Amino acid sequence: QVQFVESGGGLVQPGGSLRLSCAASGFTFSSYAMSWYRQAPGKEREFIARIDSTGGSRNYADSVKGRFTISRDNAKNTVSLQMNSLKPEDTAVYYCKAWGLVSWGQGTQVTVSS
Repeated sequence: QVQFVESGGGLVQPGGSLRLSCAASGFTFSSYAMSWYRQAPGKEREFIARIDSTGGSRNYADSVKGRFTISRDNAKNTVSLQMNSLKPEDTAVYYCKAWGLVSWGQGTQVTVSS
């Protein structure tokens, strides 16, 4: 059974940083590209970042480029998202997902507010 457990969210002031982590299980993690998405209240879920299976290639949405960094550890079956220079518009529930698989985790809430 494919599972994702996201963690690391919380309340942070504008300009602050958070590091999200996602523990994956139930599939061959090292064979899949991994991605992060987010969903703000009243909005559709949107793509944030993607990393290929080896970690050699990364892609980002324009809205987070230069501020967020995706990384992975294939030995631990984890993918992370380092978020810097956070803005109120980054407030959302953040999800990780294996590229090409349909399962989603519960997500982790990130709130950026003073």
